[in-house]
Amino acid sequence: MISGLLVMPDFQKRFGTQNADGSFVLSPSRQSVITSLLSAGSNLSNILTPKYRSGALGQAFTADRFGRRPSILIWAAIFTVGVAIQTATVHSVAQITIGRFISGLGVGAMSAIVPSDESRLYNGETAPKALRGTLLVLYQVQIITGYVIDLGTHALKGPASWRIPVGLQLVWGAILLSGIFFLPESPRHLLGIGKREEAAVVIASLNSVPVDDPMVDELVDELQYAIDAENEGGKATWLECFSPVNGLYKRTINGMMLQFLQQLNGQNFYYYYGDTFFESAGTTLSPYVIQVILGAVSVAGTVPALAGLGGHFMIASPGTPLAQLTGRNKQGGDLLIAFAILHVFGFSMFWGPTPWVYLGESFPLRIRPKAIALGSATNWIWNFLLSFFSPKIANDIGPLILLIFFGMLVVAFFYVYFFIPETRGLTLEEVDEMYRSGIKPWNSTKFVPSLGQRAHEKAIAHEVRHEKEKADSA
Repeated sequence: MISGLLVMPDFQKRFGTQNADGSFVLSPSRQSVITSLLSAGSNLSNILTPKYRSGALGQAFTADRFGRRPSILIWAAIFTVGVAIQTATVHSVAQITIGRFISGLGVGAMSAIVPSDESRLYNGETAPKALRGTLLVLYQVQIITGYVIDLGTHALKGPASWRIPVGLQLVWGAILLSGIFFLPESPRHLLGIGKREEAAVVIASLNSVPVDDPMVDELVDELQYAIDAENEGGKATWLECFSPVNGLYKRTINGMMLQFLQQLNGQNFYYYYGDTFFESAGTTLSPYVIQVILGAVSVAGTVPALAGLGGHFMIASPGTPLAQLTGRNKQGGDLLIAFAILHVFGFSMFWGPTPWVYLGESFPLRIRPKAIALGSATNWIWNFLLSFFSPKIANDIGPLILLIFFGMLVVAFFYVYFFIPETRGLTLEEVDEMYRSGIKPWNSTKFVPSLGQRAHEKAIAHEVRHEKEKADSA
């Protein structure tokens, strides 16, 4: 959304600086500040009260203390307040950046707990394993769909062109604030605080079976078995996320590295500054149309491809008037856009959703909120650095900035092969067992879990004992 706002005439007039010819422009420095403050707020972890923290790290404190649902309510309210401040801005750069900062506090916390932005913790703990990855992937689809919808207002005259996209976030905030009352608490969280009966009711509801169904007892026993094993050492600390026990440090580092590599893929560069970047490339297509195309490709995303830089040597220098562009310059800009589409296509299929799925599938309940917070915080730190420095770097070296993203894709390929195990088709507890087994990541597809089988046998024994007790009493 912010990318489209940066090139809207009314937005530039209200928050930019005036040139000698009377036109208005947003300098790279001002673009950096307006764009990056949301990421800064998302990652901030300053203490609000003695018990709570804000941003991506703060969700761990509220999620642990209040549970997943109340945490969603708190941070959604903070996000909505920030959006209201942005929407009410008239000319103040300070007001709109403060509004984005406050929204970022909510977004950062919700990037680890809420369904949509925060699907990693809540969806990861409530969804059946067959659907968990699919639900987490919807996070990426929702973001990209938002870009397509918001950019449809660019042709409107006056402040409505940018206030409608910003204000629409109030609708999503209201839906989240009201809808959370209809969602169940995480069964893993309920078991973690000793509410077994409530957890059984939630599990039965999520799987559409009666609460006395044998499957419910089996799942509850499986979860309880893993929780008891995880909590033997007392309350988890932040340092425990980097403990060598059960490979926790490997999981935490992997989660943080995947978030780092995701940001340096370059996708967010297009969505933060794509309009201004493609406008400077001299293409004949409207930058808004390009963003809509990229958004549609991101939603469709089926076949990965790598961005190319061939067009760099054909495009004109930034600021060249359209009337002075040669046919070769226009072809260069169009070639740049074509490879950007391939880049976005591949990202949306793989690197967009997968790191978040990994966060939701990799950690035991004991440290899950803290480990997910560290992963989310890493994402927002690099999101902030990318959004703050990208316009300045692109202003100096132009499309060659894409070489940085190309290099990070190469690094990401080797890192995933040698360090990231396969978690597809495993429950959260089976993932824990896989890490404890010490299997090499490149052999992880051959891993056969035994934890689920033991829990199944325990559930059967419990059922046999229950039937015997009923027979004896009769």
